[in-house]
Amino acid sequence: MKLSEITQKPQLIEVLLDDAEIVEEFGEELIFYTWDRQPLEIFMQLANLTVDADNNNGIIDIVRKLILDDKGKEIITPNNVLPTKVLMKAIAKVTELLGK
Repeated sequence: MKLSEITQKPQLIEVLLDDAEIVEEFGEELIFYTWDRQPLEIFMQLANLTVDADNNNGIIDIVRKLILDDKGKEIITPNNVLPTKVLMKAIAKVTELLGK
């Protein structure tokens, strides 16, 4: 099979945060979106990411691009942030999806 046969435009997929802790706190599951395959620039940023005190902005920039609304727009902005507990669960969920 040729690689060109399996290429396609990234599609938004729904991601659920539905563990007991989230449902108990918010009364329902939380939904966000991410791409089913990451654009090459995001993949390269992830591949070159180093976690250290001097690179927090790099991590935040990547996370913003991975946690999206149903229109593909970033939901984390300078003026809008998620509760830390929810952010950590969303990051874990996206990381799990990236590994598949």
